[in-house]
Amino acid sequence: MAPSTGLLNPLWMPTMVTGGIFMEFLNLWNLQGQLLLLLVIGAFLRRFGIFTGQTKAFLTDFVIYVTLPCSIILSFRMDIDSTVLVSFALVLVVSLLIQLFCMLLGVLLYRRQSAPRRSVLRYGILVSNAGFMGLPIAGELFGSGGLMFASIYLIPQRIVLWTAGISCFSHEDVSWKQTVKKIAIHPGLVSVYIGLLVMFFNPPIPVFIEKTMASIGSCTTPLSMMLIGSIVGEMDRSQMRIDWFSLGYSTIRLGLIPLAAYLGCRAFSIDPLITSVSVLLAGMPVGSTTAIIAAKYGGDAPFASQLVTISTVLSMVSIPLWALVLA
Repeated sequence: MAPSTGLLNPLWMPTMVTGGIFMEFLNLWNLQGQLLLLLVIGAFLRRFGIFTGQTKAFLTDFVIYVTLPCSIILSFRMDIDSTVLVSFALVLVVSLLIQLFCMLLGVLLYRRQSAPRRSVLRYGILVSNAGFMGLPIAGELFGSGGLMFASIYLIPQRIVLWTAGISCFSHEDVSWKQTVKKIAIHPGLVSVYIGLLVMFFNPPIPVFIEKTMASIGSCTTPLSMMLIGSIVGEMDRSQMRIDWFSLGYSTIRLGLIPLAAYLGCRAFSIDPLITSVSVLLAGMPVGSTTAIIAAKYGGDAPFASQLVTISTVLSMVSIPLWALVLA
């Protein structure tokens, strides 16, 4: 893969410089093995009671409000030109089209399901774990450029989460005042605002501050994956049972949606880095918020937990496969 933006993670450089598909596989599986091991550690920590509910809640807020914003802000440290602005607009358009496709899928495929399940199924198709799981993986695979584009890609999904996503569970009119407030002050978007200011005005940042932010941001991937592992670790056997329905649903979430994104981007010759980031984030598992939202708004919370768990586990196979396709 050779993105025309010139932004590429060093992880992929040996494969392009020395050639050889073997190095490409080795680098990818080393990374995926690291992510999988972090997930397993998180599951064991939860099983042995080291990760409690309070620990998970604290670390979730720590990632969302501290480590991830540091990573996002630093990813915008680059020279600005018209090409970057066009790329931002293109990422937003691609993301919006993917969200519309997901919305259409949810409406067409699950009309005959019971209301509690239908709301879960539509929300899970619409809202993936791209923010919590996709951002750190995009940063690991594609470097700061990939993380920057991933942050922009997530803007439409964050908007959809608080509008169409919530409406999957409630037929009442959405309060636009509250919706706009929630979207505007979301830590991910606030980080993007700050990152854009840094990119446009290029203020001098003391070295010790930049290095401190880099050190904090480097914690995002291990903490995110261990937290996702803790979700798996707290599930009972009934929620881990893979039936044909949950397998088919996960195939749509992890396979069909990113395939549609890939074919669409290729058909219109979208920049390779934008294509890679969009496809990778489109193929993330069911959002971990699905079970929380279902419990709050009267959906089938145990069923939602099962879908989150199964799709997350299966994504350990699907994500490296998509990474190989995109490499």
